[in-house]
Amino acid sequence: MFKFMSKKGITFTLSAVLMMGSLVGCGAKTDTKNAASTTPAATTAASASAKPTEAPKTDLSGTVTASGSSALLPLVKQAATEFMEKNPKVTINVTAGGSGTGIKNVADGTSDIGNSDVEPAAEYKDKGLVDHQVAIAPFALIVNKDVKVDNVTKQQAADIYTGKVTNWKEVGGNDAKIVLVHRPESSGSRTLVKQIILDGKDFSKDGITQENSGAMKTAVVGQSSSIGYVDTPYIDDTVKALKIDGVAFSEDAIKAGTYKLFGVEHMYTKGDAKDPAKAFIDYISSKEFQGKQVRELKFLPADLLKK
Repeated sequence: MFKFMSKKGITFTLSAVLMMGSLVGCGAKTDTKNAASTTPAATTAASASAKPTEAPKTDLSGTVTASGSSALLPLVKQAATEFMEKNPKVTINVTAGGSGTGIKNVADGTSDIGNSDVEPAAEYKDKGLVDHQVAIAPFALIVNKDVKVDNVTKQQAADIYTGKVTNWKEVGGNDAKIVLVHRPESSGSRTLVKQIILDGKDFSKDGITQENSGAMKTAVVGQSSSIGYVDTPYIDDTVKALKIDGVAFSEDAIKAGTYKLFGVEHMYTKGDAKDPAKAFIDYISSKEFQGKQVRELKFLPADLLKK
């Protein structure tokens, strides 16, 4: 009986052990499955709590063409040089040609930016041009250094350029025929002088014409008894800038309204500017460039008269 019971007990014990092993095995599988199922949830939660990595900014690249005002040329060229140093994948090509040329070029898509000393003519009003004002440029009447006149009234200046006055002695100078130096019809500088000094009257057809501001200054330097007009960044000690109604050009005189021969400098785009042209205009308009380089180049900040 004892042997029988012992065998039976052994059989029962082995069965019990096998059953427990089976249960433990099932439990282990269940735990593994549960552990595996919680891993993605934990990963998702961790991802949700972490801040997404910002996508790297794409470097600016491409080519920008800017044409037009020779008065604005020194400022745009300086800005282009600095901008390309900061953005080596961008090329900015800057040319002159006159304000009228710049506006025409941007309107017909030849240039990305049209530089101008004046607002577009009526024929361009419906061309979708967007105005970006980037500086104020004082202009001055300049004469050869042999001219013995330091000041003219606005009326005398108008009489000289309309041909009514032809000799310097008529305005207090020496006895010498006045040589007029002009800019072409497309010039914004010419338009400004016509509007502000001549009150819209026509220029005399006598004299010589120069294509840009630099050539204008060179012509006045080389021609005895001559008179011309440029924006003040072109003025140096090789010419003499005339006072107008006893007032010399200066920032204070412009702000006070006593010196009126100046222009607002514009950079026009067809529609809203797009990169890299937008970034270039933003650079010129930045507080840093306006506050430092604009003044160093003898222009004045674009917001000068808005303060």
